[in-house]
Amino acid sequence: MKQIILDGNNFSNIEELYDEIDRLLTKDLGWKTGHNLDAFNDLLRGGFGVHEYGEKLEITWINASKSRKDLGEALFNTIVEIILDSDDSGHDCHLSIEE
Repeated sequence: MKQIILDGNNFSNIEELYDEIDRLLTKDLGWKTGHNLDAFNDLLRGGFGVHEYGEKLEITWINASKSRKDLGEALFNTIVEIILDSDDSGHDCHLSIEE
């Protein structure tokens, strides 16, 4: 299982979060990913140079309390729901949150 650390100290807004996700989940792409929640969901499925399509992904979100404050409770919760695949969109992620 591929493991990544999402550090809330590395971003302060949604656009910076997308940049951080690109850094963590993509490698050697010849194109720019979409910066929206649908594209984020797609990246979690794999196949973008870091983990294989369908490979399980362990995400540890450190400094999450800063992210919750910076992004707002509603957006933070939406991102968590996407990571946990609440709507069964097809990826297999496990999330640990460290405040």
